[in-house]
Amino acid sequence: MSENPCRVSIIIKALNEEQRIAAAIETSLVALQAVGGEIILADSHSTDQTISIAQKYPIRIVQLANPDERCCGIGPQLGYQFAQGEFIYILDGDMEMHPEFLPAAIDVMKQQPELAGVGGQVIEMNTESLEYISRMERASAHMLVGEVDRLDMGGLYRRAAIEQVGYFSNRNLHSYEEFDLAVRLRAKGWQLRRLGMPSVCHYGHDAPPYQLLIKRWQSAYICGLGELVKAALGKPHLGLILTGVKELKLYIAVLGWWLSLFVIWLMPIEYAYKLFVILSVLVFPVAVMGIKKKSFDKAVYSVVSWSFNAIGLLRGLITKQQSPLSSISANIIN
Repeated sequence: MSENPCRVSIIIKALNEEQRIAAAIETSLVALQAVGGEIILADSHSTDQTISIAQKYPIRIVQLANPDERCCGIGPQLGYQFAQGEFIYILDGDMEMHPEFLPAAIDVMKQQPELAGVGGQVIEMNTESLEYISRMERASAHMLVGEVDRLDMGGLYRRAAIEQVGYFSNRNLHSYEEFDLAVRLRAKGWQLRRLGMPSVCHYGHDAPPYQLLIKRWQSAYICGLGELVKAALGKPHLGLILTGVKELKLYIAVLGWWLSLFVIWLMPIEYAYKLFVILSVLVFPVAVMGIKKKSFDKAVYSVVSWSFNAIGLLRGLITKQQSPLSSISANIIN
């Protein structure tokens, strides 16, 4: 890799990615040939062959010392602790880099000094997965070309902007870590942009719908929104979170829905009438979603998913957090 004043640190965050990690590293090495830089594998204590495969390549490997600290937010920050680049790119271990993206993104950021980060188009390879289908149905505005409010699925960030907001990724967050970074940057006046060219191919993992919900509960991924709000309390970017996360209002409404069911249950009214009212309130959102999605199964799954996420919101709000500025304990492997 050639030296270049626009040196890029590609941080690959991974956990048990033995099937995809070689491709992630190899495509990153190719992408760096045009701009110069380094690759840092930030491993969240994988138990498969991820590390042994990665050791075959000329990269730095750092591993989370305590596997109990695993979460989406800790990997990027772990890698950032060792990064030297003027620009930082965050890549998942199940992604492959497009070689043309980095030079184009750096050119755009040089021309527009107000930009803290630039993303590209994410090419989904697992188009049958539940995640892909849900993402396409939502058609999120932040995945479109132009100025965006976040860079989900990775992006290239300016180190000077990161240093201004104190840290790269909040080590406490089990999800929403990219949105957290975005609102902290935007609160300081920085902008984010998505280009109309591919940046990565994404080979997402899949699981049966209800199994996925259980997995997200067990991993605390579902607590990310509550953790995000808690971390922002009293901070300038709290307003951007409250107005920018549309699902927050939905989950609060779901909690109100469950509370109304509980209140009805406690009311001193005839049992048969009480049961009728409870069933009516319980069925109403399923019926509405059934009409909207034209599928009873999808309607039931939506309501169950909302309920999981609503409880996860509360769980995240009461979860104890460490200072996001604190150093993360790591084992340096390479």
